[in-house]
Order: sequence, then C-alpha cells, then structure tokens
Amino acid sequence: MGAVKLNIRNCSQRVDGVAAEPEPDWSFDDLVSELNDLETKLANATSSAERSIPFEKSRTRGREIEKGRPFILRADEYEMEDSESEDDDHVDKALVVAGSAKRFTCDELYLSDSDDDSDIVSGFEVRPCLMDELGEVEGALFELAQEHQLRVKDEIRNKISALETALVNETQNSASSLLRVEKYKETRQELDKKFDTQYQRRIAEALDNHLTAVQRDRELKSQIEERKIRSDAAYEEAKRKAAFEKLQQEKARAEAEAKVRAAEEAKREAERKAAMEARKQAAIEAEKKAVKEASETSKRVTSGGTQQAVGDSTDTSNLSNAENKEYGNLYRAAPSALNLEQGRLQKFKELCERNQMIRSSSNKDYTRHEGNISRNIRQIRGVRDNVRSKASELIKLLNDPQCPQSVSVEIFAKKVVSYCENPGNAPFASAYVIVLVTSQIPHAMDILLAELHMACLYTVPKHLLYKKSAFQSKEAYFRSIGYREVDGKLESTEDYLKRLESYMKVYGALVQTETTNVQNFHGLPEGWAWLARFLNTLPANHYTAVSLNAFLQMAGFALFKRYKSQFLKMLNVISENFLVDLKSRNIPELTKTITEIQTYIEDKKFLQEPEGKSLQSNLLSNVYVNY
Repeated sequence: MGAVKLNIRNCSQRVDGVAAEPEPDWSFDDLVSELNDLETKLANATSSAERSIPFEKSRTRGREIEKGRPFILRADEYEMEDSESEDDDHVDKALVVAGSAKRFTCDELYLSDSDDDSDIVSGFEVRPCLMDELGEVEGALFELAQEHQLRVKDEIRNKISALETALVNETQNSASSLLRVEKYKETRQELDKKFDTQYQRRIAEALDNHLTAVQRDRELKSQIEERKIRSDAAYEEAKRKAAFEKLQQEKARAEAEAKVRAAEEAKREAERKAAMEARKQAAIEAEKKAVKEASETSKRVTSGGTQQAVGDSTDTSNLSNAENKEYGNLYRAAPSALNLEQGRLQKFKELCERNQMIRSSSNKDYTRHEGNISRNIRQIRGVRDNVRSKASELIKLLNDPQCPQSVSVEIFAKKVVSYCENPGNAPFASAYVIVLVTSQIPHAMDILLAELHMACLYTVPKHLLYKKSAFQSKEAYFRSIGYREVDGKLESTEDYLKRLESYMKVYGALVQTETTNVQNFHGLPEGWAWLARFLNTLPANHYTAVSLNAFLQMAGFALFKRYKSQFLKMLNVISENFLVDLKSRNIPELTKTITEIQTYIEDKKFLQEPEGKSLQSNLLSNVYVNY
C-alpha cells in the first residue's frame, strides 16, 4: 500500500486523454471542444466494455462497503441518476469498469506527480483483471476518484449552464442594443430631415431677403440715375444756352474784326500787287540772264527774276537794272527747280487775285469756314482713324458750296503750312492728310507747295547767297531767307533752324507717302529730283545741312526701297563731298548736324522705317499699320 503513489489531482485532470477538470482560463469554445472529445472517448470505451464483460445490477452507490469483501463495481450503479441530461449518460458510461465480480487494485498502477499525460491516461484504462488484484483500500480510492469526477461534472455542467445563461443574456443584450441602435438611427434620420427642412426654409428666407434687397438697391440706383440724367440734361441745356450766347458774342466780335481785316487786307493787297508787278519785270530780265549763264556753266544758275514768295520781305521793286542783275546772281538752284517754283507761285498769285475779287464783290464772311478748316488741321494725329476722319472732313469743307473752292484751297494751304512749322506736330500724319485731300482736289497740291516754298526756300531747293552789295544789312539778308521778327527783333538762328527742320520734315514725309488706290501728285520721283538738284547746286552750310538731314530722316527709307543702288551712290556723294565741305568750314554749330548725317549713312539707318511712318490702329494700341 505504501508502494502505491497516488496523485488524485493529476488523476482528476485527464482520463483517457481527456481533461476532466477545466482550466481556469478556458474559453467557451475550448470547453465545448473538450466536452465533445470526452463524449467521443467515453462512447468508444463503453462499446469496447460491452463487448467483453456483461454488467450486473448491484446496489446503489450509497451502500457501505463491507470489510473483507471484494469491491464490485456494477455498471447499473453508475447509470445516469438524472436522466434529464444527455451529458450525464455519456459521463456514467465512461466510468464503467469492465469485468464482472473483479477486484479493483492499484498494485500495478503507478501514479506520480509527473506532468506526463501518458501516465495519467494509462492509469485510468479499463483492465479486466483489475478487481482481482486490488484490495478494499484501492476500491475506496477508486470510489473517491469517481466522486471527484462527479463533482467535476457538476461544476462543468454548472459552468456550461452559466455560460449558456451568459450567452443568452449577451444575445438578448446585443439584440436590445441593436434595437436601440435602430431606434436611434431612425430618430436621428427624422431629426436630420427636420433640420434639413428648417435649414432649407432659412435658406429660402435668406434668399428671398437678398433678392428683395437687390431689387430695392436696383430701384434706388435707377432713381439716382434718372435724377442724374435729368440733372445732366439741365446742365447741358444751360451750357448750350451759355455757349450759344458766347457764340453770338464771338460772332459779333468776329464780324467787327473781319471788317477791320478786310480793310487792312485790301490795303496790303494793293501794295503787294504793285510790288509783284515790279518784281515781274525784274524776273523777266533775270530769266534771260539765267538762260545765258546756264549755257556757260552748270554750277552757277542765276535766278534773279524768280520770286522767292508772294510778299517776300526783300523788296526789289525800287532796285536799278544793275542791282537786279546782282540780286539774280545771289541764288543757287537748278533751272528746272526754279521753273517749277515760278509756275507754282504764278498759280498761287492767280488764286489769290481771284479770291480777292470774290471777297471784294461779296459781303460774305468766311471766318467760320476758316475756323472749321483750321480746327480739323490742328486735330491731326498719328492715328489711322483720325487721319481718315480729318481728311474726309477737310474734303467736305473744301467742296462746301457755301464757300468758293478757291478760297477754301487758299485757307487749307496756309493753315497746313502754319500747322507744320511746329516741331511737335506729326509730319507723317500731316502728309497722309495732304495726299488724301489733294487726290480729290489735285490743284490744291501746287497751291500748298507754293505756300511751302514761300515759307522755306530750301523746299525748292534753292539758296540765297549773302553779299554786302545786295543787302543793306545782315538782318535784311536774314529776312530774305525766312527769319521772322518777334517783338520787333529777329528770331534767333536756333529758332529759325528748328522751324526750317520742321518744314523739311513735312516735305520729306510728303514725297515718300504712298497710299493704296490714292495718287500722290508729289511723290518719290519728285523727292529723288529734289535730292539730285540739292546735291548738284546748293552749297554746304548750316542751313543746307539741316535741310538735308531732315529730308533724309523722313524720305531716306522710301528712296532706298525704290532706287536701291542709285540711292547708295547719292549717299556716297553726300559722304565724300557734302560732309567734307561742311567739315572744312570748322563751325562748332555744325558738329551735331554733321554727326547725325554721318551716323545715318554709316549705321545704315535708311534700312529702318522712320518712327511715325506707320500710323497707329487706335490711340490705346501699340500696333502700327501702314495706311
């Protein structure tokens, strides 16, 4: 008995490879799995026992074990006492010990504290001869083991029941929670719908208020605009009335001034007529002498009989024949240029005489008509639309039946030349207007050129030499070449040269102007002839240098495009002859002009289109287009 080492704890843990006492940290799934394994193993053990040894019915488990009698384990004693559960049947069957009337002994059963599960399993295996070898103590121990297993079963059943109850409760709680979640979801959806409805209602109200405010603002602005329009209309009406009254006053004043001017004009015309008659006689004599000298030499041309301008400040009517000859030798110009000038001046003279007769025979006042022409000329700008509109207006004014065309042409020529003498005015735009107007009124070109020749003799081209014997003073010579008096004194040479440059720029722009479907009656051929006559006859000095420089700046680009290599030959003549003569004079004032001409030739600026030649498409654009 002392040799038997029994470990009840280990015996209660595993029987036949199945754990009888659950671990404390088992989960529900682990417990169910162990129960299934236990049921399977007990079923297998029961079937094998039934095949080997029949069971006998014995006394109940509560019967006392008599001393000296063997312990007999009956199969019917361990049948399920509680038939209500299927799990009890399987457990009782597993405890049946095979073999009828056999003794239970543990002599050959070794139980130890070892953790080896194989020993525990082998100790609980059913052996047919077990009861024959063991005594009463061993049977009692087996009885205790069986009772321990029953207690374990009860605990397992209680735990399973508790787990099932907990599972049911958890299921009910989950269902209840899901139900509450569904109810909350429905409630939330209803609240969201309610909030959406309220939000949309507020949006609609806000939109309605905004639209109402916008409509109110528009009505207010409309009322303000209406009041402003009425106020502006009243202001314009008052302004118109004031302008009308002012116009009436100016008209009355202009009529008075016109009468005074008419009287002065009649007086000046009579004086000029007498002077022209005298100059005409001198011109005839000078012309004869010019023809004779032209046959002898091609470098000097006499032009004593040619009129510089109608109303020339140098009065030759009182000169003797000898003085007239001396005066004629002072000019340097080509005979063809003098003939053209004389023809244009003659046309201008006839026009002025005809206009004088018209004014004297009619009491009409053309002051307003003259103001309209002058205003349109002053408004010329380097913009294509402006040029077109001003040219169209001027053509209408020159063809106005209320004013004779000869009077309009005279006014047009004088106002254009007067406008072009300012350096700031656009020469190319003025040239475009001149070409457009004269294409519709051809004879206006000769009248304008005559006016330009009288303002600047270098547009002919010709030059007047200074000789003491021909002029009483230096001032008289300056007046003869175009110097003006300002406050009783002659203007400075610098001012004269600025005006001379402006005239020459307009002339250069005029000869190079070419417009589609419009004829220029004084175009590039006349510009080429001017340059040839200039270089052949005029001397190199300050006046001619400024004239040549201005002409090249305006017309050089177009002349090169037309004449190519011939124009380059002209530039060589300028560089090798004209500039050399200028430099030989050693005049400091000529340095700037010489440098500009030399730079123009050396840098080939004639390859670049001059600024302003292409008119702007509009005032706010930098895009330029050829007219």
